[in-house]
Parts: sequence; C-alpha cells; structure tokens
Amino acid sequence: MTTAPAHESGPTLSGGRRWAALVFLALGVAMIILDATVVNVAIPTMVKDLSLTTADAEWVSAAYSLTFASLLILWGRISDRAGRRLIFVLGVVVFVGASVLVAMSGDAATLIAARALQGIGGAMILPASLSIINAVFTGKSRAVAFAVWGGTIGGMAALGPLVGGWLTTNASWHWAFLINVPIGLIVLAGVLVTVPETKAVGGPKGIDVLGTLLITLGLVGIVFALIEGQRYGWLTPLRPFTVGGWEWPSQSVSIVFVAALLGVLALVAFVLVELRRLRAGKVVVVNLRLFRIRSFGAGNFVALIVSLGEFGLLFALPLFLQAVRGYSALETGVILLALAVGSFVASGVGAPLSQRLGPVRVLQMGMAFEAVGILALGFFFSVTVTGWQMAPWLFLYGLGVGFATAQLTGVILSEVPVAESGQGSAVQSTSRQVGAAIGTAIIGATLIFGLNGIAGQLEDRGVPQAQAVQVSDAVASSAGQAIPALAQEPGGDVLVEGASEAFADTIRLVAWVAGGFVLLGLLASLLLPRNAARVESEGYSPPRATPTT
Repeated sequence: MTTAPAHESGPTLSGGRRWAALVFLALGVAMIILDATVVNVAIPTMVKDLSLTTADAEWVSAAYSLTFASLLILWGRISDRAGRRLIFVLGVVVFVGASVLVAMSGDAATLIAARALQGIGGAMILPASLSIINAVFTGKSRAVAFAVWGGTIGGMAALGPLVGGWLTTNASWHWAFLINVPIGLIVLAGVLVTVPETKAVGGPKGIDVLGTLLITLGLVGIVFALIEGQRYGWLTPLRPFTVGGWEWPSQSVSIVFVAALLGVLALVAFVLVELRRLRAGKVVVVNLRLFRIRSFGAGNFVALIVSLGEFGLLFALPLFLQAVRGYSALETGVILLALAVGSFVASGVGAPLSQRLGPVRVLQMGMAFEAVGILALGFFFSVTVTGWQMAPWLFLYGLGVGFATAQLTGVILSEVPVAESGQGSAVQSTSRQVGAAIGTAIIGATLIFGLNGIAGQLEDRGVPQAQAVQVSDAVASSAGQAIPALAQEPGGDVLVEGASEAFADTIRLVAWVAGGFVLLGLLASLLLPRNAARVESEGYSPPRATPTT
C-alpha cells in the first residue's frame, strides 16, 4: 500500500529573529538539563528536611529518569503532528508547575510524584526544541544552531552542581527548583514571540496506541532494571521490593530480571508491530525505515556507545571530592566549572571547524579529546589531587563533550526528512539517555566493586579482618560518604588513610572504564559516512530520501 508522505508546514527563520528564537529554545533546554543535575547536590539536605529513606532518595532521581527517557520518542512524534512550538510550550508549563510541586513537597510520595511529572515535561521540551531547530534553520545557520544546542547540554550538565551547591548553601534546596519559575516564564514569553509554529502535515492519520504502549513499557522496564539492579539484585532478590502495601512475591527471581526481560520482549514486539503498520500504511511511533539512512542508523549507534562513558566520571568524581578531599558542594561545583568552560568554548568554534574539516571529523576529534581528558584524570588521580591539577584535563574533557554533542546531533539528523525531525531528534535523545543509564549502572557497579577492596587496604595496614570488612561494607554502601566519620573511630587515622587510598584507586578504575567506552564510541564513528551533514553546513540542501510505504 502506498500513502502520501508527510511534508512540512511552517516558515523558516532569518535575520535577528532566528537567533533570538535560538536563545529562548536553548534556555528552555538549559532549564531541564540544569534541573537533572542540581538535584544531586540538593538531595542530602532534602533527605534531612523531609526524613527521606535511602530508597526514597534514590527514587527522587529514578522517577525523573524513568519518565524522561521512556517518553522522549512519544512526545517527539506528537510534536511533529500537533505542532512543535505547542508541545514545547506545554512542556515548559508542565515542567515549571512540577518544579513548584517539588519545592512544596512535604513527604516522599508527593516529592517522587512531582519529580516524575518533571520528567514528563522534560520529555516534551527536549525533542520539540531540536526538531524546531531542524525545521526553521537552514544551511550554515543550522550548523551553528546545532552547536549552540549541544554546547548548552554539555555546559548545563557541568554547571548544575555549581548552581545547586550555591542555591542549597546560600538559600535552601527549595530554590534549586523554584528557580525554574522565573526561567520558565522568560522562556514562555520569548518562544511565543519569536518561534513560529511548525508541524508535519499529510501522511497517515491517527495514533499508534499499541506501539506507544510497547515502546514505553519496554524502555521503562529496561531503565528500571538498570537503575535498580544494584539495589534489588540482577537475578535473585537482594532485598524486598515494595510499592505501597504490595510486595514482590518471588524469593527466587528478582523483579529486576523480570522487568528487564519484559522490557526486551516489549521492544521486540514493538519492532514487529511497527513494521506491520508501516507495510499497511498506518501511522507509527517510530519510522524504522529511517535507520536505513546510514548517518541516522550509525549515528544513533555511536550516540548509544559514547553515552556509556561520557558523563560516568561526573557521577563518581563529586563523591570522592567531598568525602576524601573535604570539598563542599559549592567548591566541587567550582572545580567542575572547568568542564563547562571547555564545553562553551567548543560551542563557539565547533561550527567553523565543521565547515573546514567536516562534521564527522570534528565529532571524532571531540571524542578523542574526551577520551584523553578522562584517561589523564585517571592516571593523575590521587588522595592529594587539587582542583587546579584537575582543571586542564576537565577543560579538555569538556571541550570534547562540546564538539561531540553538537556534531553528533547534526550528523544524525542531516539526512532525516524535516517532517520526521521530531521522531529523529527524540530517537537520538533516547539513544543518549539509554546509553547514559547503562553507563551509570556500569560505573556504579565499578564504584561498588572498587570500594569493596577497602578491606584489603585496611588489613595491609594492620586493621583486624572483622573491623576491615565492617568498614569496607559501610563505605561501599554509602558510596564513600562514610569516610569522614571514620576519623572518630579508634585508629581513625589509619581507617581514613586506607579508605581514601582505596577510593582514589576506585576513581582511577572508573575513569579508565569511562574512557574505554568513549574510545569504543570513537571506533564506532568510523561507520559514519565521512561527508555526513557537510553539504548542509556549507549552505546547500541535499536531497532528502523520504521513506515511502
């Protein structure tokens, strides 16, 4: 069956208005990326104020991650059809409203529900912003816009701990979320004035209900397993899993294994359902024929792999700096500012470099910078390392993130039909989020594995085996945050020294694992067509192969 392909409705932008529009779109993206990272600094204070349990604290982050990652593709599809500016604006409203609910929360259940609602708003904003850029910018301006968008993500991810640390220290944790209210109002006003509405018109009508359910359940199952595997056990239960008054009944099979299995089966069923609907000319959540485009298919593979290690070190590094080096949350954020500076520098010079060398070459150069920066941090790490000693490598690391993020986005979407740009941008964002979730799980397992080696370090220093094991368990279960309290124990100097050395060894291992993933992504980038996105960056529009059914 043949059906008319969707085509694009809406103007492109030119002159000063397009750059004003980009500023407000980037500010909206900055808001959701910033909020995803400030919570890591604010959570200790929230635990004290709201009497959260450890499980509650983990769900504060997990609820956001689950809803955000699992709904990106759905909202990308809806934005293509309903209107990208409309979905972006609604996403900002949802996100800001949820931020107020987070700040007003007085108990764990309300807080976790509000964080999940924030994830829904973020999943509406991110793909809509990128598909708007892909629809209203053309030629050289599109390459610059992609660079700004990518640099915003990299920079805000690094600035988050600094902003969160400052607000939590000088105001309260509530303001780490209430700050989204004035930002959101500015974004709403600016987008409504400067951004035109664009959407895909024509093509199949309706909603793919079954496909939406399958891909959402599949991603929720897999992301849940990746986040909770360490806590509840990958195969057999390590502890009871309860929701309300209900408890997971099996004592032999973990809920994590079941969730992962159901997630995989749901995604397999999703692919089969989508292919059948494509052949029938019906609307689909994801046009799987986009993966026939080499730049799109290979680019998403690269995004998935490089995301495994891209921000893994940033998960573990603040834990060490605060537990061993004694830095405050604000001081830790200042140290990580070197990474943000590198990312912003890359956003400024990335577009001219891509015009000279080609986007794929700049992408590969960025991943090489990332790998060198991460691995160098691993080689030079010690219990006496200072922020100034880390700054050059963090800057190089951030420079690579800025180059790689912006160029990879442009490469992935370079040959995607504009009418499918919402789907395309959502798929590439989901690839990054799923990769980051897997990477965090691997880095977390590496961290626990390394910290369990504290017992050996302590025994070598003459600590009795029973005490060494007890201290090792306490430090591992607290991600190293129990180390300062060891100074109060008998023989505390020896305990702190041994635990700190083991933690430094662990960070080195984490850096090498993260750097290894980035190197693997660099190798995978060889699959990309060399001239992907080059034609558009030089101001021409290549023929777009619109898939037909």
